[in-house]
Amino acid sequence: MGTLLVIHHSPTRSMQELTRAALAGTRDPELTELGRVDVRDLPALAFARGEADHRDLLAADAYLLLTPANFGYMSGALKHVFDSTFLQIGGALAPDGSAADGAAGTAGRAYGLLVHGRYDPEGAVRSVESIVGALRWKAVSPAVRVMGDIDGAARAAAYELGGTLAALLL
Repeated sequence: MGTLLVIHHSPTRSMQELTRAALAGTRDPELTELGRVDVRDLPALAFARGEADHRDLLAADAYLLLTPANFGYMSGALKHVFDSTFLQIGGALAPDGSAADGAAGTAGRAYGLLVHGRYDPEGAVRSVESIVGALRWKAVSPAVRVMGDIDGAARAAAYELGGTLAALLL
């Protein structure tokens, strides 16, 4: 049984809806028939409140990250997760800013990313991908970018991303 850590900053109804859809995907009935995945739902703000730390990341086998795009960047709450855990989970940077050789910890683990924005989610996607690149995490699919109001396609994309990550851990 693997552990999927779902880290999200869901301050808006839109992000809450996408988070619910992604979590539902991790518990798809077809997946649960095949085996059990331990899904941990952890708000990013739990790291700021001292309710979570690097050990939560080290204990997980894969990660699902959900964030709004705030002023062209990931949420401050998700950024705090990375800022407060980066070195303890194996983050290391070479002088040119790329991932340093020999970084251990969570290297090679799978992740998925969903970003919701009203205008342009690209800066938020780039900011997360830059950090997870230095951690040497492996994307299971291209980042899911959701623009504007949440519709059936957006919910389905979030559901599928959650299900994909859960399926990888079976």
